[in-house]
This record gives sequence, structure tokens and C-alpha cells, in this order.
Amino acid sequence: QVQLVESGGGLVQPGGSLRLSCAASRFTVRNYGVRWYRQAPGAERELVATISNDGRSTNYVDSVKGRFTISRDNAKNMVYLQMNSLKPEDTAVYYCYVPLLGHWGQGTQVTVSS
Repeated sequence: QVQLVESGGGLVQPGGSLRLSCAASRFTVRNYGVRWYRQAPGAERELVATISNDGRSTNYVDSVKGRFTISRDNAKNMVYLQMNSLKPEDTAVYYCYVPLLGHWGQGTQVTVSS
């Protein structure tokens, strides 16, 4: 069974950094583009960043451009989201998603608060 497991979330002060990880298992992530989404309380799930299967193409929602970086290590079957200069409005549950498989992880909570 395809599995995606996010980790790395937590509580951080404004201006801080976190690195989220998405571990893929029971499939080879190198064959697929991957996305990070987030969902804040009471809000719809929002696309944050995308990365192509080879890592050469990335895209970001305007609100995180210049602060977040999506990357991947296909040898480790991992995808990452480096988040810098975090703001309270970045508070959400963050999910990784593989569109061609239609599979979501369980999410990891990120809370930005002083």
C-alpha cells in the first residue's frame, strides 16, 4: 500500500524555520511530481509548492515565494519543504501529495506563534 508520512512540524516563533519531510514508501517517488499543501483551521486546503519528478521544476504560491523551498532526494525516496522566515499566517497542517497516485499523507502540524 502506497504510503506518505510527513514529519518535522512543530511550534516555532515568528521568523523561525522548520524543515518538513515527506517519506514515501511502497512506491518509487522518483517517478512522480509531488506537491505540498496546507490547511489552516476553517480554511480550504491550499497548494503551497510543487516539484517535478526530476526536481528541475518547482513552483510556489505567491505568499511563500522567497521563504519556502521544496526539494527532493530521490535516492532516499524523500521530499522536503524548507520553511524560513515563518509567519503566524503559515500556521496550518501541512500535507504532501502525489497527484498521479491521488494519495495524501496524514499531515504535520506547523504552528507559528510567540
